[in-house]
Amino acid sequence: MRGSTITLRAIPEAALWRLSVTLLAKMSSGGRDASDNKVIGSWKSSINEKGEYVRKQSVFRKTVTADGSSGFKAESNRYHLYVSLACPWAHRTLIFRTLKGLEDAISYSVVDWFLGDGGWKFTDEKPGCTLDTLNGASYLREIYLKADPEYSGRITVPVLWDKQSKTIVNNESSEIIRMFNTEFNAFCKTPEQRELNFYPTELQTAINEINEWVYPQINNGVYRCGFARSQGAYDNTINEVFQGLDRAEEILSKQRYLTGSQVTEADIRLFTSLVRFDNVYHTHFKCNRRQIVNYPNLWGYTRDLYQLPGVAATVNMEHIMKHYYGSHKTFNPFGIVPVGPRPDFTAPHDRARLSA
Repeated sequence: MRGSTITLRAIPEAALWRLSVTLLAKMSSGGRDASDNKVIGSWKSSINEKGEYVRKQSVFRKTVTADGSSGFKAESNRYHLYVSLACPWAHRTLIFRTLKGLEDAISYSVVDWFLGDGGWKFTDEKPGCTLDTLNGASYLREIYLKADPEYSGRITVPVLWDKQSKTIVNNESSEIIRMFNTEFNAFCKTPEQRELNFYPTELQTAINEINEWVYPQINNGVYRCGFARSQGAYDNTINEVFQGLDRAEEILSKQRYLTGSQVTEADIRLFTSLVRFDNVYHTHFKCNRRQIVNYPNLWGYTRDLYQLPGVAATVNMEHIMKHYYGSHKTFNPFGIVPVGPRPDFTAPHDRARLSA
């Protein structure tokens, strides 16, 4: 078409990469520029010039404290979670909410499993999804803009919302779970749940050290593989993913959990990736060197955690599979959801033998 031809020969490689990412983003959004919506909801905005996926930092980082010294006091029915049942980061917060017995103290809403051009949306027309009965929003981006009208970053889950101040307290899952672990103890359902501590002082160094390699190699590593836009980026990352899994397998061959005989934060953070691995990451994100069921200790460990009281109810495989395979049209353009392999997380395990 006359007047629309782009000559690529003289464009530097870095600039050509930026152009290709921009064109991909426009094609997937019907030609609309991201700036039209002000807020950014696409992972494509996190691809660097080497074709590597680089996750952006969360923005809202305030803290709820039991005594209110942070400006946000822990109170029953004051805080609300916005989550996706598909998202491993949001899943962490739901597991902590359940294990600590905070179901009556902290309410939550569930977005549609399909992440479209407008970002996370609310609906009551799909199983397990809800409307936003708290703020009446149609899309999660409205919650971000309600908290900060000038906000221009990515729209992510989970979100911890303060009903009293009508603002977002925090959207970083690693910080939200620590709040749930200690700051809401006055509202736990049972004395036993109040005593649970998934980040005990004596294990904090060990937990931190584990998190430091599990996050980049496994939690985020699978995304770096799936969203890679160059062969080199993928090749480097896939090795890291399986080095991480091999390392975890070795640790778990000697002890029941990552830090010993006690379930900690480190275990929950790893679990939400493991429970999605065979059904999604193995195929969809091309992490197909092995499945979790091929690791004797990791597979038993995954079942062990799944079978903790209340955890199974937080795992919604329909949301998980339909989200990933349906939303990422760039590398699954027809949105076809595969049937399996559907591993049986309820099968018996023998992990208790390592508790002694």
